[in-house]
Amino acid sequence: MAASSKMLSELGLTPLIGADRSVSGLSVDSRQVKPGHLFAALPGTQIHGAEFIPYALRMGAGAVLTDRTGEALAREALAGTDLPIVITEDPRQALAFAAALWFGHQPETLIAVTGTNGKTSVATFTRQIWQLLGYEAANIGTTGVEGSYSAPSPHTTPEPITLHRLLSDMAGVGVTHAAMEASSHGLAQRRLDGVTLSAAAFTNFTQDHLDYHASFEEYFAAKAGLFTRVLPEDGAAVINLDDPKGRELAKYVVARGQELIGVGHDAECEMQLLGQRYDATGQDVRFSWEGWTQMVRLPLIGGFQAMNVLTAAALVIACGAEPEEVFATLPRLTTVRGRMQLAASRENGATVFVDYAHTPDAVQTALKALRPHVMGRLIAIVGAGGDRDATKRPLMGKAAAENADLVIVTDDNPRSEDPAVIRAAVIEGAPGALEVGDRAEAILRGVDALGPGDALLVMGKGHESGQIIGSDVYPFDDAEQASVAVAALDGKI
Repeated sequence: MAASSKMLSELGLTPLIGADRSVSGLSVDSRQVKPGHLFAALPGTQIHGAEFIPYALRMGAGAVLTDRTGEALAREALAGTDLPIVITEDPRQALAFAAALWFGHQPETLIAVTGTNGKTSVATFTRQIWQLLGYEAANIGTTGVEGSYSAPSPHTTPEPITLHRLLSDMAGVGVTHAAMEASSHGLAQRRLDGVTLSAAAFTNFTQDHLDYHASFEEYFAAKAGLFTRVLPEDGAAVINLDDPKGRELAKYVVARGQELIGVGHDAECEMQLLGQRYDATGQDVRFSWEGWTQMVRLPLIGGFQAMNVLTAAALVIACGAEPEEVFATLPRLTTVRGRMQLAASRENGATVFVDYAHTPDAVQTALKALRPHVMGRLIAIVGAGGDRDATKRPLMGKAAAENADLVIVTDDNPRSEDPAVIRAAVIEGAPGALEVGDRAEAILRGVDALGPGDALLVMGKGHESGQIIGSDVYPFDDAEQASVAVAALDGKI
């Protein structure tokens, strides 16, 4: 539990104006300020948080944290009071460390995973391995908080106050191990600063989030921050060395003196993937750990899952577990919700899978990974989200067209954009695709087209339980819709 009050100096903060004083809590939303709170007036994409200082004061704020840009507004708002103003070049980082000091407790062992794809799977598999080894463990990310402690989470990487409150609550109920997803947004906004990590992992790097980051370089720099800034020098870095950016990142890791654990196909990797054999229900994986060869059965669909599992195993070993005990748990791992999830099977033996793939690389990877498990045709349903990076839309269509036998283009989360315009952009890359705007109808049409031995992959929304149209969120679950379609077409309802 957090203390009822702390001095600013106890939170690592030194006022530029006014004296050190006690605060009763932390807030970044002026509407949630309570009497005596430190209000963090942070720079935003549309408006600076310092604009809300007058409202925070009316709510009873006892101190203000901001940057040089917000200083003038803070001075004006606090004129005539004795309230302290903390000015710092990086107020987001200052808030993150203050939140860590305020709440004071975290699970003993924490790891974080970054990369364009695979974060949720690696974090979830890491948590599953820990639980199978007998630890109280949880994972935090896109699917919320799962494991020995569960809670909803509005962001892949929660903002610092929410995150450190959550970590403190988890530690308070006995969770000793936690795995976190580190999004590029979260890293750029310093949300993980103040978290004490034992290890961190990098999965891969491909196009995404260029609606937020100005360039690929900025996007990569944000992810690299997990290793160059957040992970301590005595931490372990588990890096996918098959990815060129992984090799670049490995140079930073070695330069900082962190332990480097390579994962990949090359002999130089400590965790080396040697071979895979696929069938309808999973795969056999041959790998070696520091030259010690192993063979395990994974009840998981998709070749890329082997890399995710081996990355998770390496993280658990890096945190002190015995390798042979870790490897013994792998056949008991279960599919992550919305990640190459078997949603339904038709009476003719055809299968329907749901996956979160929402980037060109993820679409290609998912379809290529599913292909070896399928004897017949592979049908793909793909769309693209509105108010997001528009450049990837035709690339997603192209990836689907090149790797599936039939492509159906439908709506994802159109948000404020015209769905037809988004679909047209996707179809630019898949000119022969069938266009079905209504997502439920698209899934029904895809299921209806399945013959014996065929498979349908519904991509884009994965675990999501709603579809965002305009500013409204309508209930919609791809796996549920697939089950309903199969039951209807097979005469079960």
